Amino acid sequence: MLLALDAGNSNITIGAFEGRELISQWRLRTVHEQTADEWGILLRNLFSPAGLDIERVDGIIVSSVVPPIDSTLAFMARRYFGLEAMFVGPKTDIGLKICYDNPNEVGADRLVNGVAGFYKYGGPCVVVDMGTTINFDVISKEGEYLGGAIAVGIGIAIDALFSKTARLPLVDFRPPRDVVGTNTVASMQSGLYFGAVGMIDGILERIVAKLGPETKVIATGGQAGMIVSGSRYMKVVDESITLEGLQMIWERNHPR
Repeated sequence: MLLALDAGNSNITIGAFEGRELISQWRLRTVHEQTADEWGILLRNLFSPAGLDIERVDGIIVSSVVPPIDSTLAFMARRYFGLEAMFVGPKTDIGLKICYDNPNEVGADRLVNGVAGFYKYGGPCVVVDMGTTINFDVISKEGEYLGGAIAVGIGIAIDALFSKTARLPLVDFRPPRDVVGTNTVASMQSGLYFGAVGMIDGILERIVAKLGPETKVIATGGQAGMIVSGSRYMKVVDESITLEGLQMIWERNHPR
């Protein structure tokens, strides 16, 4: 059984694979102060209700954009599973040519999304990951990771509106009833929602024009489902694409 962990700035997503099948998935908050023992106990507590035997885990792969927790996760893997965790990085054999100016600058999650996008949907493709930031990961028809774009995440925009103004409240992100809000909350929700959709579609319009009309666009992340309903370019939501990318990279580097 393979344990795949995608550690992001806000959340860590965990998946258990039997072969290529994702059999269980969990999403937890990324807590920088959590110890290796706390992570180990937490994972054991997740496995038990799901009816999974933690002793069957024979591989662990991690993509992380939070360097302070990397050593903790590595120690947890050794202490609780007796395994050396594989961390995805620019030198990992991912099956794509990385065309970034400096491959060391590319986030592991972006590479993993590119792998799953290309090998699951074909190229050219764009994976739009809506997390703390909104990442656009672009892969060519030939399987080259070309780069992409990084934009402000929706949560950051909401927090900025609340913290940088005197009278605007903290609101939920949701599709508004009408583009014209008739009160402060509705007006903010309209601006946040259609602002996000317009920004994402504006970037995608330029990427698709560059790569060609056959470009596939895949959305993932917390707000993907809501954004897709208003987008002109995003029609496919794949919530497990990052975990599946991790499984693909593990399989490529550990052939049986």
